[in-house]
Amino acid sequence: MERKLVGKNDLILIGVLLACFAVIAAALFFTKKEGKQVVVSVDSKVVAMFPLDKDIEYEIEGYDGGKNVLIVKDSVAYMSEASCPDKLCMHMGKINQVGQSVICLPNRVVVEIKGDSSESEYDAVS
Repeated sequence: MERKLVGKNDLILIGVLLACFAVIAAALFFTKKEGKQVVVSVDSKVVAMFPLDKDIEYEIEGYDGGKNVLIVKDSVAYMSEASCPDKLCMHMGKINQVGQSVICLPNRVVVEIKGDSSESEYDAVS
């Protein structure tokens, strides 16, 4: 007796899953928004806000003497230096979309991209 590796029902299931994935990916792609400002928080307190379209270099005084250097250039923000031992925040990449963030846990630093203060960033509360 021979077994089929992929039957008709398996192909239907794969097709439905691929269609669901395509709809979700399209929704995420078409609803993303370019950010307008960079918000820097240390230990849950906002310490600085910058427009994303201005080039700046800002040294962040982190928790317990830690230091991070934030670069905003060409409408993207990224961490160029960090005093933390693992330097994961430096490898998180460049951010420019609303809701993206770079986080340095040892220094308790959060750099987040926000939209206009007049527009809501979230459509619903879950």
